[in-house]
Amino acid sequence: MKYRSAVFRKKPYNDNDGGDFVKAVAEMTDYHIKHNEKYAALCLDAGFTTDMLKTEKDLEKLPFIPTLTFKRHCLFTLPEKRIPVKATSSGTGGAAGVIGFELSGLFCALKMVLKIFSYKKLFSLKPTNYVIFGYKPDKNNKTAVSKTAFGATLFAPALHRTYALTRRNGRYEADLDSVCKAIVGYCKRRHPVRFMGFPSYTYFAMKLLADKGINVKLPKGSKIMLAGGWKQYYREQVDKKEFYDTAKRVLGVDDCDIVEFYGAVEHPVSYCDCKNHNFHIPSYSRVIIRDVTTLKPLPYGRTGLVELITPMIKATPITAVMPDDLGVLYDGESCGCGIKSPYLKIIGRVGLKDIKTCAAGASELLGEIKL
Repeated sequence: MKYRSAVFRKKPYNDNDGGDFVKAVAEMTDYHIKHNEKYAALCLDAGFTTDMLKTEKDLEKLPFIPTLTFKRHCLFTLPEKRIPVKATSSGTGGAAGVIGFELSGLFCALKMVLKIFSYKKLFSLKPTNYVIFGYKPDKNNKTAVSKTAFGATLFAPALHRTYALTRRNGRYEADLDSVCKAIVGYCKRRHPVRFMGFPSYTYFAMKLLADKGINVKLPKGSKIMLAGGWKQYYREQVDKKEFYDTAKRVLGVDDCDIVEFYGAVEHPVSYCDCKNHNFHIPSYSRVIIRDVTTLKPLPYGRTGLVELITPMIKATPITAVMPDDLGVLYDGESCGCGIKSPYLKIIGRVGLKDIKTCAAGASELLGEIKL
């Protein structure tokens, strides 16, 4: 996997020359074809071979798998005994998928995280209090989102961790009153505070503080880090300006100290927003936007289904996947932040019924096979 190694040695942004990415995708796809009968059958029915991958435009020919497929079928390429880590998706809509990670893929992910988070200056030696708007770790919770939220508390030494969602009577419940009390208490101390987790619960907590007539100022060096999307609260979702204005008014946090992430367990690449709060595509992935009806690639500025590509993992064939997201891709130069790679805006999520439609469209493209 020399080309994969070359890709993950690159800087996070503006380091895409040399064609290593296409070679790494071909290298990884060829591996899955040779070691995964189901994936090989899928490529065969699509009439695809890795010889077709010569340029970046050829990535459009790569068969993609809707993430719904992983929620219905086990598609491991490696034997389970060689898969030390399994991550479960959050299971929106009642379905959850399991993705396996081998050691070499985890090492690539670690290098990626270190580079992107160093670029964003998110590592600190200052002891920090954390408010996690996500799940408190539990032996029965194997979701990736709970693991990544805890992992984010390792970027600066953790003094305390307060969780918004804790398990009671066998299910997770939100306790925003306790979270608000913790926030007020942390603001009386000199240590920085970092919020981490779902933007929905973060916003609900800020609104609760405002409704109580409580405005505080988080200590210097504090940050709000958002990840995981609004999930089932998409109807309550507010635009970024309202979110940032509320954070400034209630918590005294400027938008430069708000960091947002995008990703999925089926596509373990970190998309971290720039200073203009856009998700530029890092060196470790590519994004294609496809027409919702024809599945043909769309140009910049057109809304469609998001396809995500990375050569990171050998254990599961997630080289090209399609999550349940609608998005738009823009020319990176138009952002003005200095990052040249294209940037992605997520417009929303499609419903379970629409996901099935997407999967059916993909089946038409890939050919009907029994997984």
